[in-house]
Amino acid sequence: MTLPYERKWAVDNTRTFLRDLLSDKYKVSEEVRKEAYRCLKHYPGEYYMNIAEKQLVEVFGTRDDFYKVELVSK
Repeated sequence: MTLPYERKWAVDNTRTFLRDLLSDKYKVSEEVRKEAYRCLKHYPGEYYMNIAEKQLVEVFGTRDDFYKVELVSK
């Protein structure tokens, strides 16, 4: 079962990964870079994810939920 904070983490980390594909961090083809750009073009940014987090707590949890789990698991 996926927990709400895990959904938000997945969205945020996918955004970061797609941005990394656009940079020189990974050696990827121009075709892959173009596809990453197309995916990111309408991908929810941090601003919209913060709004979603506030309005859809049952879907994305809260920052407090994330930090509680992070601290406990370390």
